[in-house]
Amino acid sequence: MRTALCDTLGIDHPILGFTPSEHVAAAISRAGGLGVLGCVRFNDATELDAVLDWMDRNTDGRPYGVDIVMPASVPAEGTPVDLERLIPEKHKEFVDHTLLRLGVPPLDGDAAQRAGVLGWLHSVARSHVDVALAHPIRLIANALGPPPADVIDRAHRAGVAVAALAGRAEHAARHVEGGVDIVVAQGYEAGGHTGEIATMVLVPEVVDAVGERVPVLAAGGIGSGRQVAAALALGAVGVWLGSYWLTTTEYQRTMGQSALQPALLRARSSDTVRSRIYSGKPARLLRSRWTDAWAEPGAPEPLPMPLQNLLVGVAHQRLAQSGDPDLVAMPVGQIVGRMNEVLPVAEAMDRLVRETGDVLSRMDTLRKRPPA
Repeated sequence: MRTALCDTLGIDHPILGFTPSEHVAAAISRAGGLGVLGCVRFNDATELDAVLDWMDRNTDGRPYGVDIVMPASVPAEGTPVDLERLIPEKHKEFVDHTLLRLGVPPLDGDAAQRAGVLGWLHSVARSHVDVALAHPIRLIANALGPPPADVIDRAHRAGVAVAALAGRAEHAARHVEGGVDIVVAQGYEAGGHTGEIATMVLVPEVVDAVGERVPVLAAGGIGSGRQVAAALALGAVGVWLGSYWLTTTEYQRTMGQSALQPALLRARSSDTVRSRIYSGKPARLLRSRWTDAWAEPGAPEPLPMPLQNLLVGVAHQRLAQSGDPDLVAMPVGQIVGRMNEVLPVAEAMDRLVRETGDVLSRMDTLRKRPPA
């Protein structure tokens, strides 16, 4: 299984894997795909720099990329303290009351000192770009469409490709006009930030709109070789997988023992919700008692980005530390219903490649079959 994307990025398989885990990202790259490390969990540029140093040493010289969260337009933002003042008291009271009602314990001392995810801020995302471009990355991807023009120019001067996620064909066209090199057509089924259009419908629309100018990747609802083959049949030249890697042994190595993997392993494809409670923008999450609380009558409306994540950042860490699978607050796609075992990344990648090859061979046999 090889497409033009493999030559563009220097990879063996047209499979890009987004993950917040450096262990997963490095393993994806070593297995012949392109590991893309999510940077939003890093509040401190020095910490990100150290992790990318580790990536440089542990990818066996294979290419890797980074994913940032940066809107194309620069938002007005002050210091974290200034932003904190913009969060209504009723929202803080709701979060505190809900955590108490759900029996969620406070963070321990070390975790409390690290609490508060600021990677959603534009200024912090820019520091991520500064750090990443000092490393031999092959790709910068942006979950919120194209980065600002100056960031794209800097990446191109460094020989780094820029990818952006799109949920509509017109968005993809604007991305390309703005200088984006690769478009990820991400359907409604995906985890994290999504649009309103399903992958089966979206991918050919995006391919028709921009496929002659840039490579198009398919994302959303992909977690088997059959689905990779379907994405290629729809005109994509590769796939972008995120949720698929959450049930790998390497993910556990980065994030430690938690209730996340048990919660994912028992979940069905119907056990997700699309909500603004995670970041302020629509995102698909694993359904839990936490998401249910936000859907109850009287719950406040989620705040816009980045205020919502500042509001719930500590709460999400407390939920994770609780160890209760019923309280997990995690972005995950509808493919979660197929995530039924924990595997090493290399084995998960090998399974994808083998299944895709089998499907493509079977389809070729059908094409060549003589009429009855």
